[in-house]
Amino acid sequence: MKIRFNEITSKREFARFLDNIPLKKLTYILYIKKAENYYTSFEIPKKNGGKRIINAPTGDLKDLQRKLARELWKHQKYIWEQKKIKPNLAHGFEKGKSIISNARIHRNKKYILNLDLENFFDSFHFGRVKGFFAANNDFKVSEEVATIIAQLSCYNGSLPQGAPSSPIITNLICQILDYQILKISKKYKLDYTRYADDITFSTNNKNFLSIQDDFIAEVDSKIKSTGFSVNDKKTRLLFGSSQQKVTGLVVNKKLNVDRQYCRETNAMAHTLYKTDSFVVNSKLGTLSQLEGRYAFINQLDRYNNSISNEKHNFRNLSGRERQYQKFLFYKYFYGNSKALIVTEGKTDIAYLKAALKNLYSEYPTLITRNDEGQFKFNVSFLKRTKRLKHFFDFPFDGADAIQKIYNFYCGNNNMPNYFEYFKKLSNAKKPVFLFFDNEISSKDKPLKKFADTCRLSEDQKKELSDNLLLNSPRHSNLYTLTTPQLGNEESEIEDLFEQSVRDHKIGGKSFSLSKEFDCEKHYGKEIFSRYIAANYSDINFTGFKPILNKISEVISFYHQQELIK
Repeated sequence: MKIRFNEITSKREFARFLDNIPLKKLTYILYIKKAENYYTSFEIPKKNGGKRIINAPTGDLKDLQRKLARELWKHQKYIWEQKKIKPNLAHGFEKGKSIISNARIHRNKKYILNLDLENFFDSFHFGRVKGFFAANNDFKVSEEVATIIAQLSCYNGSLPQGAPSSPIITNLICQILDYQILKISKKYKLDYTRYADDITFSTNNKNFLSIQDDFIAEVDSKIKSTGFSVNDKKTRLLFGSSQQKVTGLVVNKKLNVDRQYCRETNAMAHTLYKTDSFVVNSKLGTLSQLEGRYAFINQLDRYNNSISNEKHNFRNLSGRERQYQKFLFYKYFYGNSKALIVTEGKTDIAYLKAALKNLYSEYPTLITRNDEGQFKFNVSFLKRTKRLKHFFDFPFDGADAIQKIYNFYCGNNNMPNYFEYFKKLSNAKKPVFLFFDNEISSKDKPLKKFADTCRLSEDQKKELSDNLLLNSPRHSNLYTLTTPQLGNEESEIEDLFEQSVRDHKIGGKSFSLSKEFDCEKHYGKEIFSRYIAANYSDINFTGFKPILNKISEVISFYHQQELIK
């Protein structure tokens, strides 16, 4: 049984505690290569125009710090449960907490007072970190282990910003400060939270102005007595009659972001749609950055909707949600950096990936393998997520998502025609394949329904059935792709495997394509796909080559077009 964190007494036990890392490895990191040689430093811009230096660990040290942070969090949770106390007052870097949980406590208040702890991370020097783990009743370890923890987590004598272990350690050391300030806050009838170095108080007490100076003096004295100092330049009192912000969020009525933030985000997105690039803080931005901004705005909207008990209605998105929806369509279906394959179900993805890994040498445009035997897919597969469910009503499995994607290409079913919108601004980057089983004449099958909805002509249906591929000139980057016919017979993707593979028994059970199979005698697609994925190197994937050939041909065409440009 694994010992508790505060039961560690030696370096050997500490190494074993952190996922049984070899003691020699821990010794090498600390005393031979030395921890300070694992760091890389860089600058990020501050809101006030200055620069913040980030010292980030790399390699084995970063891995050790992550393990240490994970174990400290586990032990902290254990202590809370044992003592039956509420989680601490810190909202920064805590699981399940965020700037939203920090700000909502101060929503709709008459007065908000913000204080800032000066040189926050530098305040946690080597001796302070070691002293905490050598003396704290809940986290106390031997002197030797306390020294090792300080050596692992400190850089240039203090906790560095950028290290995965710094946030949890700062919050642990600040717990005493938090509870002491909370006591003072209750005395003066104020709410209190802390997000890293950002301290916030709020109240609806109309007499607060008359006691403000006494309160600040008492808090300031307590902060100094615990080894911190207040940055007086950042102390500010915000009135309910003006805009109030807590950790960057407007809190006057409901939680919100500044309107300027939303306008800037939409402007960045529009620039991206037109020019294929945009700028954030004078530097070239990324899709991840832009999505992060939209996700942040949407997180606040969903929080506010949850308070007002507003149910999500896919057909009645707000203006801000429409902007995010438009961006997601661009990211996945128009400005996609890799060719995208959308399948009827999850098992189809497993089959195609296994086929590509088996045939990688024949399809270098689709997949590559490095000298270590690791594969890199040069195509992507649509992963059904809660986000896509929220914004596009895509189910987590099944072919209905394919039809819904098509609706946004042509404006069917009262959906926005995003393809036409983007087409006026720029060219589509990569192809999108809608992949079906070849069952175009079978009633109630996905391809049949799709063909009818798209009003494919008989000639188009024949072309699709014969050639496996159909491109709509109107929707230039959208291709319908099917499995090949087998002896003039329509097929499902599982039909592409040899009979011996389909006959493979697992636990005495045989494979069944039926949705309602006898569990005592058969297993279904999910287990079959796992078998295929695990044994891809021993399976004959010749039947998949016609599909992969079509995908490769289209991608090569797009590559040639890029070279021409």
